[in-house]
Amino acid sequence: MNIGFIGVGKLGMSCAEVIASQHNVTGYDINPRTSDKIRISDNLRGAVVNQDIIFIAVQTPHNAIYGGDQPITHLENKDFDYSIVINVLKEIDAWAQPNQLVVLISTVLPGTTRNKLRKNITNARFIYNPYLIAMGSVEWDMVNPEMVIIGTEDGSLTGDAQELIEFYKPLMQNNPRYEVGTWDEAECIKVFYNTFISAKIGLVNMIQDVAIKQGNINVDIVTDALARSTMRIMGPKYMTAGMGDAGPCHPRDNIALRYLAENLGLGYDIFDTIMQAREQQAKNMAQFIFNNKNDLPIYIHGKAYKPGVSYTEGSYSLLVGHYLKELGTNPIYIDPLTEEYNPVSIKGCILLAHNRQITYGYSGGNNAQELYCLIENGSIVIDPWRRYPYSKSIKVIHYGNTRH
Repeated sequence: MNIGFIGVGKLGMSCAEVIASQHNVTGYDINPRTSDKIRISDNLRGAVVNQDIIFIAVQTPHNAIYGGDQPITHLENKDFDYSIVINVLKEIDAWAQPNQLVVLISTVLPGTTRNKLRKNITNARFIYNPYLIAMGSVEWDMVNPEMVIIGTEDGSLTGDAQELIEFYKPLMQNNPRYEVGTWDEAECIKVFYNTFISAKIGLVNMIQDVAIKQGNINVDIVTDALARSTMRIMGPKYMTAGMGDAGPCHPRDNIALRYLAENLGLGYDIFDTIMQAREQQAKNMAQFIFNNKNDLPIYIHGKAYKPGVSYTEGSYSLLVGHYLKELGTNPIYIDPLTEEYNPVSIKGCILLAHNRQITYGYSGGNNAQELYCLIENGSIVIDPWRRYPYSKSIKVIHYGNTRH
């Protein structure tokens, strides 16, 4: 098939290149892009005309201060900015034809497609189809999703929905389930999937805080037991305590859901509670680091929001760093993908923020975490993942394990 893909940026390019393994893909982005797997058009029209399916993966941003790399719970509740999506839909509609299927994959709040977006496509058919992908593992996530979410106007398995299912089947490696609902239900599945993850991480990191303050507790003993409790508690993913939920999606999704709770008059706001817990847990971690630094300089091993990427939006490392600055100390970040200079070796109090094995372990392959620099004798290592080996020459603290 001939596929148009509009928005080939951080996430979209990888998605488009995966699709190109089976189809002819033409991509377009407002910023210059290059690829050896898809054709890049220098205008939007080139990604619309003569395409069978047109995917839209443009941003629905918040203001940068809502990213989650600094405190955000004090900010006003705010919806996503849909202006980019609306403008792209209108421009597509100028060139679209009735035999084409327009598929929106951008994250939006429940009700947005029905009330704000669908009306901008009048000359083609329309599906809402948000993806469950994450930076650093987009290609794997794309072909191994837990589910494929498809939204139609009335929630029925329309011919367009079936066409999209048949389109995805040859791409998939894990035979996922296909969840079809109304546009509004599909929107809910996507944003609440994300907020469930935020809540889950917040809960396991709460147990980590209890372990630090109570003593005689290894958080992994507790969370492993809960992770195996599949009768009433969900499965083992995101059940390792460590750094808090991060990235350009989950924190901002919860901020948008705060707006939804207020707008719908729910009378309560669990999303705000999740974000408050996230911030307090970062503050607790910063205080612990400060209390245990022994006059050594503080280093944070990993500045990006996860290992293997260069993006700092929503970085939990930066949030911890924010609270360390409030305590009167400026941490030094070590990260080969974000910092121009990284020392070969360091001596200090070091927070091991990154752990590839835990972050990407679900995708298989070699995900061993290599240190970004050597750690000198006399240092203090604070490991919130509890994987760094104990040493006679380096004081190692497994944050969340107070058995030792």
